[in-house]
Amino acid sequence: MDKKIVIMLLNTDPANPANLGTPFFQASAAAAMDLEVEIYFSAQNIALLRPGVADQLFPGKERIKSVYQFMQEAHQSGVKFYACGGGMTEQDLGTHEAIPELDGARGAAAFIDAIIEDNVVTLTY
Repeated sequence: MDKKIVIMLLNTDPANPANLGTPFFQASAAAAMDLEVEIYFSAQNIALLRPGVADQLFPGKERIKSVYQFMQEAHQSGVKFYACGGGMTEQDLGTHEAIPELDGARGAAAFIDAIIEDNVVTLTY
């Protein structure tokens, strides 16, 4: 039985980086459990895909690991990163200008299609 987790980053905000480590840490854990994992970036979270932004954000006060390092670890674990095409336009960010970990842009239909599959769990942050 295939299992998949789809994560939507919608309500987190780069202005509050304390909440930004968890989705990527949990995505890495799920990938380590041999689950297929996709993260969809939407709204203000598109900013995390701009080179240099997530490097400057730290979820912990000790500033041990940046949000970008959490993102890199998740991607290296096999987690796929997709951006909302409309959000990319709104943020004036093209896929060719984004961090190398971005796997592409996908719209609402692709997200809905992913979450209605059997054996899919959807998490929102």
